[in-house]
Amino acid sequence: MLRPSEVRDFVEAATRSDCYIDVSSNNHFIVDAKSILGVLGLDLNKAVKVKVHGYDKDFERSIRRFSLAC
Repeated sequence: MLRPSEVRDFVEAATRSDCYIDVSSNNHFIVDAKSILGVLGLDLNKAVKVKVHGYDKDFERSIRRFSLAC
């Protein structure tokens, strides 16, 4: 489970990226990773999928601490 401060850090990292970044929960709900309300609306007790439309090495490095697999 992510704490609110971790969600904030994740959204801030996404906001710095020029790429479109989606976060999905159970493949049913897809939200913009740059929306803190959208990300907080997901069930963060379960794993979520992050899809980056493009490549951003800095974003990847920033979120590595949250990931189970890269």
